[in-house]
Amino acid sequence: MKKILFLFSVLIITFCFSGCAQNPVSQTAFLLDTISTITVYEYSGDESAEEVINQCFELCSDYEKKLSRTIESSEISAVSSALGSKTQISNETAALISKAVKYSELSNGKFDITIAPVSSLWDFKSESPAPPNDEEIKEALTHVNYKNISVQGSTVQLLDEKAAIDLGGIAKGYIGDKSKEFLIEKGVKKALINLGGNILVICPENDSLKIGIQDPNSQEGNIIGAVSTNGNSLVTSGIYQRCFEYNGKTYHHILDTSTGYPADNSLASVTVIGPESADCDALSTTVFCLGSEEGLKLINSIDGYEAILVTKDSETIFSEGINKTIEYRSADELN
Repeated sequence: MKKILFLFSVLIITFCFSGCAQNPVSQTAFLLDTISTITVYEYSGDESAEEVINQCFELCSDYEKKLSRTIESSEISAVSSALGSKTQISNETAALISKAVKYSELSNGKFDITIAPVSSLWDFKSESPAPPNDEEIKEALTHVNYKNISVQGSTVQLLDEKAAIDLGGIAKGYIGDKSKEFLIEKGVKKALINLGGNILVICPENDSLKIGIQDPNSQEGNIIGAVSTNGNSLVTSGIYQRCFEYNGKTYHHILDTSTGYPADNSLASVTVIGPESADCDALSTTVFCLGSEEGLKLINSIDGYEAILVTKDSETIFSEGINKTIEYRSADELN
């Protein structure tokens, strides 16, 4: 069975070119501040596929309540509002914070979950969005430093009392990984999880899905090509996903931790492919912020993860494993 799945920030379009073993069951919900869809193609559990998908959505919601910066009762909010005091949280959340710190170290702070004082100044959902005041950004930047995060077991402390945590660059991938684990445990054999553009595939070893990658420079939602996978995750960070125009200039949501403004380099999007969606999530942001040269060096140094970079001039750049460990076909080759 061949399928091509077109990856957008919140939309997947599926074309089936031959019959499915079962009728696909697909459900959509608004979760994680985005439209999320789970489609089950093959399933052997006792409950209905619809019930299992609904349970998976509930799982996503539970994790969101732990990890969201904007939910006052979340564990992340508890750490950020502790004014430098030690905070006891779940082992899972503490481990995710530790993973995020690892990527901060790898990127020399280009990826930094203490970006919250800055990211909270940017409102991309406002009816009349505008960039924050320069002085506000400068002040907020003085509290951005991942080295101020102390994790001891399940105890987390921010050494700067005005620091705060934003897991937006890794949490959705982590929740995707937990969703995938849940569905497999429930008996799902083949499925597609789309958490607002964070894509995870469940597939038998002798089967695969083709996932189309959006052209970030296209106004029509065209794709640049597609990768084949039977179990990887794909996460894209791009300037087209959340952005606004103000006084003739476009501002996107991927913030540079050194300036407090959107990262400004030659890249329009970065798609990372690999086994763990949390890592793909963090790496797509990290590679984007590092830029094509340094970002490519980083991804080539990490086993099991590959990347496809698209520049604003529509040049496509590949990491070393594309068409070695990951099959890729351009849009022209797919036609």
